[in-house]
Amino acid sequence: MPELGELGGIWLLGLSLGLTACTVTCLPFMGTWVLARERGAVWADTFAFLAGRIAAYAGLGLAAGLAGAWLAATLKAGVGHLAIGLASGAAGLWLLAETGHRPCAVQRRAAQLSPFALGFSLSLVPCAPLASLLAFAAQTGSAPAGAAYGLVFGLGAAATPLLLVLPLLGRLGQRLRAERAWLGIWLRRAAGLVLVVLGVYRLRLGF
Repeated sequence: MPELGELGGIWLLGLSLGLTACTVTCLPFMGTWVLARERGAVWADTFAFLAGRIAAYAGLGLAAGLAGAWLAATLKAGVGHLAIGLASGAAGLWLLAETGHRPCAVQRRAAQLSPFALGFSLSLVPCAPLASLLAFAAQTGSAPAGAAYGLVFGLGAAATPLLLVLPLLGRLGQRLRAERAWLGIWLRRAAGLVLVVLGVYRLRLGF
């Protein structure tokens, strides 16, 4: 099993991602999503998004422990962009279809899964810290050790300014809707359209 010192280094590696590139990459997607969401959903969406990132890194670490360098090559081929495009497009379509009335069980489940899917997919894009994680995990030659590396990396990446920025954006959206009730519908439609456009752009990058 990994030593404590190694795990500490992996956590710092994840922290370096969470405090820098993560915010820049994720804000256009999750910022748009929470801006259009109703009161009480922002914190749940934020934690679901971070849970998706942690789950993705743990899974990537596990796969790297099994598959070695093959996984890094697969990610460079554009799989991450395709996953982001699908997740972003699905989230945008949900916002465009949402009417503001009490949603059914299927709609509530889709709303809960969208931020998790965004967090998971946004973790699949290659970057220097992720490449280092995969290299360390591949060297272990062990799925459990690789998963441990990925989990600790994800916990470091979860310490991100998004924990402050997303609730502020959610509060801004709530205030705008409180001042002008009609604005809520147009805010959802605009946010949905932005997410669909971002999704199409990412799909093009993937292809």
